[in-house]
Amino acid sequence: MSWQAAAWLLLGGSTALMFLGLPVAFAFLAINLLGAAIFLGGDAGMMQLARNSVQSVTSFALTPIPLFILMGEVLFHTGLAVKVIDGVERLIRDVPGRLAVIAVVAGTVFSAISGSTIATTAMLGSLMLPVMLARGYHPTIATGPIMAIGAVDMLIPPSALTVLLGSLSGISISKLLVGGIVPGLILSAIFIGYIVLRVRLEPGLAPKTAFEEHHGWRRIRPFLQYVVPLVSIFVVVVGAMIAGWATPTECAALGAFATMLLALLYRSLTVANLVRALRGTAGISGMILFIIVGATTFSQILSFSGASSGLAQLITDLGLPPLAVIAGMMLLLIFLGVFVEQVSMMMITLPIFMPVVQQMGVDLIWFGVMFLICMQLGLLMPPHGLLLMTMKGVSPPQVTMMHIFRAVMPFLLISIVVLALVFLVPAVATWLPNLVG
Repeated sequence: MSWQAAAWLLLGGSTALMFLGLPVAFAFLAINLLGAAIFLGGDAGMMQLARNSVQSVTSFALTPIPLFILMGEVLFHTGLAVKVIDGVERLIRDVPGRLAVIAVVAGTVFSAISGSTIATTAMLGSLMLPVMLARGYHPTIATGPIMAIGAVDMLIPPSALTVLLGSLSGISISKLLVGGIVPGLILSAIFIGYIVLRVRLEPGLAPKTAFEEHHGWRRIRPFLQYVVPLVSIFVVVVGAMIAGWATPTECAALGAFATMLLALLYRSLTVANLVRALRGTAGISGMILFIIVGATTFSQILSFSGASSGLAQLITDLGLPPLAVIAGMMLLLIFLGVFVEQVSMMMITLPIFMPVVQQMGVDLIWFGVMFLICMQLGLLMPPHGLLLMTMKGVSPPQVTMMHIFRAVMPFLLISIVVLALVFLVPAVATWLPNLVG
């Protein structure tokens, strides 16, 4: 079979099964079974498929994924996330769209101590959205910042999807985690600027309401008591990784242990909370690891069939400059974000993209950070963006899907601008990883 026919069979078949509604893991399992029978050779191919599947999930590099997810689940189920919001709220004075600004700042802090984008959006949506709506905020200015900052969680470590991207692409996981920090903070800052400017121009979107202003020790106590200790976990995890004192796996274990220890010291960690956090972690991690089985085996079959090398050679033979090829890849990722979720994007594109990127000698950290931003865009893309569905699930009935679609559009445009900034100025993504070696 020619590599063109193999590419159509494997890539086209997996994409068609996903569009028909088959879960991602099962779609790739079906294609893998077919591919193993054709390209790896009958029973021997099936045995090789089984061995590859086991090896793909026994990699030590994947250990940070459940540990990062556990950090977010513990914070969510113990109620410490609420304390973070309270500590941030007392520090922010009266600015236009104050509650929306608080959501962005608190979400940024929570992103630094949580490995789950869904947990961030669900937590902020269930806690802050009812308060904003009760105070007369328009649904578009109330829901938009919560969804947008939930997506930024993917860029600011710890991030389970960043670890997954690094492990599947061969990019340094520690440098990729560090590389997302600056773009993530830039996005958060621009989101705050947009909210303040938008509400200044249209005050009716977020009516000014009275709030209890605290002074002195009462104002800074929750921040020092809850926010600083929790953010210190981020500093320790990232600092140890940057300094080379610990691997990403060891840093993730340290972060999970420190999170549970703090929850225990605050007397928030009960047996019931811990069980709920472990169940949530097991559910999400199991889903990701099952998908990894399909992704890794799919890449191997695609390579063995000749489709990967054939497609890579086809792209390089076009003679396009590297920047044009990378721009085309980013546009394809943004397009895919409309239809498929983030893990599927990685599984479909990485087997084709990585050989091309490596042949062109492109900085892998720069490429990886842009890939993360494109996946972040996918989380927010109507009509099937995962965070749009999450927001609808925690919203009261008066918030419609049309409100959510309208709310997310300005933040999508801002994210595209930041993607263009990273594309044109690679140092935005590579400066910090290169600085720390």
